[in-house]
Amino acid sequence: MKSSPEDRIREHLTFLYGAEQGARLWPLLAARLETFRRRNPQLQARVSPAKEWLDERDVFLITYGDQIQEPDRPPLQALDEVLTALASDFLRGLHILPFYPYSSDDGFSVIDYRAVDPRLGSWEDVRRLSRHFRLMFDAVINHISRHSAWFQGFLNDEPPYTDYFIKVDPSADLSLVVRPRALPLLTAVETAHGTEYVWTTFSEDQIDLNYANPQVLLEMIEVLLFYMEQGAELIRLDAIAFLWKENGTPCIHLPQTHRVVKLFRAVLDAVAPGVLLVTETNVPHAENISYFGDGTDEAQLVYQFPLPPLTWHAFHTADATYLQRWAAGLKTPSPRTTFFNFLASHDGIGVRPVEGILSEEHIAELVALTETHGGYVSYRTNPDGSRSPYELNIVYFDALNDPNADEPQSVQVDRFMASQAILLSLAGVPGIYVHSLFGSRNWREGVAQTGRYRTINRQKFQKFALGAELRDPSSIRYQVFHRYRALIKARSSELAFHPNGVQRVLAVHPALFSLVRTAPDGSSRVLCIHNVSPVSQTFHADLADAGFRANTALVDLVSGREYWTTASVGLTMTVPGYGVLWLRESQSS
Repeated sequence: MKSSPEDRIREHLTFLYGAEQGARLWPLLAARLETFRRRNPQLQARVSPAKEWLDERDVFLITYGDQIQEPDRPPLQALDEVLTALASDFLRGLHILPFYPYSSDDGFSVIDYRAVDPRLGSWEDVRRLSRHFRLMFDAVINHISRHSAWFQGFLNDEPPYTDYFIKVDPSADLSLVVRPRALPLLTAVETAHGTEYVWTTFSEDQIDLNYANPQVLLEMIEVLLFYMEQGAELIRLDAIAFLWKENGTPCIHLPQTHRVVKLFRAVLDAVAPGVLLVTETNVPHAENISYFGDGTDEAQLVYQFPLPPLTWHAFHTADATYLQRWAAGLKTPSPRTTFFNFLASHDGIGVRPVEGILSEEHIAELVALTETHGGYVSYRTNPDGSRSPYELNIVYFDALNDPNADEPQSVQVDRFMASQAILLSLAGVPGIYVHSLFGSRNWREGVAQTGRYRTINRQKFQKFALGAELRDPSSIRYQVFHRYRALIKARSSELAFHPNGVQRVLAVHPALFSLVRTAPDGSSRVLCIHNVSPVSQTFHADLADAGFRANTALVDLVSGREYWTTASVGLTMTVPGYGVLWLRESQSS
């Protein structure tokens, strides 16, 4: 019998801090949880099946809070107006990237976790968005801005902040520490006691927090509870893998880090069982999925990091073999877990997730392609001091399409939309970066302005200019947006695309990434075929084992065109270059 959330919380506190301190902490945390319950009884009420989980209608847009710019108007209000008008009929969820006051990294160096950046709007603006979309908030809790009140208190030796950060002897051997960036791990700061060296995993402006101090953990639980009160239905744990530090270890994926995530899950189960945790860990696949835990005790969703480079590799080589092999082996530990699938994000395309899947030569090809297509390459420092590619900074449309190529725009749009159809067809919840939804190109001018490679896919939209492009049928934005809309509406109407529907990959042809999705209750199935090559290919397969019937019409969910299985339940058809077919058995056949 599974223990109660409260029992699990006590167990995790004991593991992290020992029996004596764990026993002291539990009443402090229990009091906070009880106060939260009294304020928010609706969040603890029995959750109906429809709200308890996610379904085929859950497609999330990933966007900055100031993505839509309009003169003399808070960006969060402009975002709400534009997205409600354009996309409320097919987008159900919205992941708003950090909208708190910040000092660098476009929001990921948070100054105040509990405030909305006044340049964006107010908490009322966020709550207004929650009335139109399911919201995902970022919990950027590995580190905090050096300009925060917490860190300033640390510098001035003011309690309780004196032990909120990690002081390290600069002569310590930190060679085992896994580094995500080629920057110094320690940063010298001047404190009331003189020079100290503090841990800074990501930059000198992002100071890592000390979770060995239980007060920091209690503070962060309060932050998560606050986010839920403001309308968060999903909480993304940013860079969570680096949370706990221990001398003499790689300081990534430590048992204590997993215990903190388990503790967060137990807290949510206790007071808001309908709120879901999403972990963001840009690491090799096996390490990434470890954050599912046993399927009931850790994150409900994990970011699907191998998908972007594998899909890009498939289109680059016109061969989906590696993508097929990887996808065929995907599984989650329970029906209460699923993948958060994405192809593009505010960051670049990580290459560590395909270690052991693609060869070094294949990765080198993507690195070279990035630079040929106008992007940039970010590196990380290895324990031996060498550097390896960490992230490819490029807009996904231009990753697939050479901006200098002499080819029709229609071909580039077809290629891009075939890749996005793969994203939408896979088991899990799709996350679509705003620049993918609107077919953006590389913003190299932005990189020149900021000096940061990641700026290449972080350009903001001017509301009226965006509207004009979306009214122009000849524009890339128009073509991509409307084709995306059609695909998502088709997906959302079909139970076979439920996040936990069965997924079976069919290795019928190297250039045809094909799979069958089946509804959790077996009531429907869809054959999804995606041509990753520019030329027509022949699809031929026996579909009997996949549950299809003989002499049956298969209707394409997007075009409405019919295809027929044979008496032997075979299907032979021609798929055009970069063609996409989602075929469902006709209801009338």
